[in-house]
Amino acid sequence: MVKENERSNFQRLLSDESSGSVVSSDSCEYYQTEIFGLLPSSQAHRRQQQKIHPDALTHDQNERFLLDREWKSSVPLKALPFSMQDKRDIRERQHLQRRNIGSWNSWRRSQQIARRRLKEHVGRAVSGLLPWRHTLHKIEGQFGVGVKAYFVFLRYLLCLNLLYSVIISGSVVTPALVYRDNHESHSYSFGYKDIFIGSGFLENSSVFHSFYTRGTLDSDCLNTSILFLLGMTSVLVLSVFMVVRRTVVGYKHSWLTGNRFSSNASYKVFCGWDFCIQNQQAASLKRNFIRNELKMDLDEQMFHERVQQRSLRQWVLLIFLRVVLNFLVLILLGSSFTLIHYAIKLSQQQYEDLRILSLILEYLPPITMAMVNYLLPHVFSKISEFEDYSLTTQLNLTLIRSIFLKLASLGIYLFFLIRTPGVKSKCLENEFGKEMYKLTMFNLIECIFSAFFLAYPRTLLVERFPDWRLVQILGKQQFEIPLNVLDLVNSQTVTWVGVFYCPLLPTISTIRLLFVFYIKKFTVVRCCVPAQRMFRTASSSVLFHFMLLLGLFMSVVTLGVNINRFVPGGCGPFEGNRTVFNVTSVCVKTLPVPAQTAISYISSEAFAFALILAEVVILTSYMSRGRANRKGIERLKDMLVMLR
Repeated sequence: MVKENERSNFQRLLSDESSGSVVSSDSCEYYQTEIFGLLPSSQAHRRQQQKIHPDALTHDQNERFLLDREWKSSVPLKALPFSMQDKRDIRERQHLQRRNIGSWNSWRRSQQIARRRLKEHVGRAVSGLLPWRHTLHKIEGQFGVGVKAYFVFLRYLLCLNLLYSVIISGSVVTPALVYRDNHESHSYSFGYKDIFIGSGFLENSSVFHSFYTRGTLDSDCLNTSILFLLGMTSVLVLSVFMVVRRTVVGYKHSWLTGNRFSSNASYKVFCGWDFCIQNQQAASLKRNFIRNELKMDLDEQMFHERVQQRSLRQWVLLIFLRVVLNFLVLILLGSSFTLIHYAIKLSQQQYEDLRILSLILEYLPPITMAMVNYLLPHVFSKISEFEDYSLTTQLNLTLIRSIFLKLASLGIYLFFLIRTPGVKSKCLENEFGKEMYKLTMFNLIECIFSAFFLAYPRTLLVERFPDWRLVQILGKQQFEIPLNVLDLVNSQTVTWVGVFYCPLLPTISTIRLLFVFYIKKFTVVRCCVPAQRMFRTASSSVLFHFMLLLGLFMSVVTLGVNINRFVPGGCGPFEGNRTVFNVTSVCVKTLPVPAQTAISYISSEAFAFALILAEVVILTSYMSRGRANRKGIERLKDMLVMLR
């Protein structure tokens, strides 16, 4: 009896895998697994919620436990992979239980199942509304799931910036436009250069900080300053919640599967085909996807066999080689930071007579960072190939090294930008916002230049002059996932840093990401070839979001430094004696005494201590559940190995 239950349990796991792999949502494709439902904590929670009345148990209830669990789930009975006799038995037990548990409990249980099914249908409908699903499916079939992961990440950032734009438009831009005091008029001539550097007519528009004055909306608890602070705080809190959630969920999936987890090759060969495919193009895409999956499995298996066959002498030589190569990486990083520092110092020189030279010097730090960030990650990628790691480890190692390069170069740029007095201006907040605006525009220009002036001419040379020796050495380029992901993280960090001083920067970033998507799609489909070696992106996607979390942390630190650096009373919503810290004090004083007492307690150290204590208790509970789940995972893995 026990063996039969174990066999049924294993068959159910395969059934869920097969159904989940054919129809999967792109937004959570790396994070869903049926192993959650088999963990001890999940089973205990299920037993508490789905207790069966003792009188309703039939003679073969223990023998049909899995079948009973199936019809209680959100899956319709006719969709279950059982025979007609099993479905008739389940239907009879349903009627028997309805008579024994009463009409009220029966109606409540049916409503729970209906709500669960409705939630799943709504989730499928929402996932069907996600843009570019067919494009991503085509890219996945031709270039593998790794390249698709980049475009899914890009789409996630685009939707996130679009949500920021909606929040800022409703809480900041719209009230400022409606209640703006129009007694001041500014006349500026239009120039195409202003679009790229944020000067001229853009300087006093709704793009920058100085536009959002209090105007006619000037009550104690409802004014432009409070709405501005509320909108920016909402963007910051939403960013922390979304990024941390994606990072934690992805890490949970990688931790659950672990290094010992490997999918069943027989399932991919015999059950991986989609028999609903009706045209040749879709069949070719599905065939390429299955081939890429099998190629990844074989590459990983061959690498692990090669590692096990290494001798002691080979291990010593490999460790020495890795130490030398890491020392070389440190030298390259230090040299790039020094070069950026000198570029920043050189850009501070003024040449009023030579306007073209002055403009080039003004963009010298972004140009230097772009050149360094373009060249060194390729060098890091080549270095990681000599270190003899697995392909996934090579990707993650290149990403980690490139993280220090890109984020540190941006940090050095921000550090010297904050320390430098800069030009004398009435609104220093606008000047800082202009710098972030220029970086955003420069990222778009860099993407266009690399696609149409580097990748596409290289492709034309390969296609028209295939016999040339130099052309054969160059060949078509491969889509470098680490470099492109780092570009997205770098640009999103710039958006977070500058949103407080350039409120329309998320909207500009949304438009920029829309262009970037189609430019990168053209680059991948037209100018790139599939990679010779494939890799998995389950753990790499976690690193993508962890990089995003580092960028968010850098933006929060920069915002805190700037708030204390800028002198109050300059311009924008916090002009006069108002600052970010005291803008709500007048509103709090107008509230009733109990509300003031509650707000005072929430902002006190006693409430912070109670909150920290509650977090410690919750984290201890989750750690205990984690240890129990870890033991359950090991037992399930051993069960899968034995049943093979």
